[in-house]
Amino acid sequence: MRPFSLVLAAVFTATCALPSMAAELDPSGHWQVTTGESRYAVARCGDAGRELCARLVWLRDDARTDENLALLNKTVVRGAPVDENEWTGTVVFEGKTYDATVTLVSSDAMKVHSCSGVFCQSFRLQRL
Repeated sequence: MRPFSLVLAAVFTATCALPSMAAELDPSGHWQVTTGESRYAVARCGDAGRELCARLVWLRDDARTDENLALLNKTVVRGAPVDENEWTGTVVFEGKTYDATVTLVSSDAMKVHSCSGVFCQSFRLQRL
């Protein structure tokens, strides 16, 4: 086999393997904001378990504001799937509701990006 054919065969084999590597990840479990101020229980919910829900389950002492305490043990993120490992919906932050996108970056890393008008905020979570 010629060197070019070997390279072509290797590229073809790698390309065929891509769909299995891009498989949907499971977001279910306990997550913490990378700054350590809050923790969430994330689960599939809604329509046949395709939606994503997150409930605020813990706050660090310095994050225990009246607004945050009012959200403790309540669903603060709810989203519908838009792509593999991505949901759009709403997030409640400091008592206000924002449009949001949640992306499961890896099995242990999640990104939440939310906006209200020109005010946008992103934060990352890590699996506990």
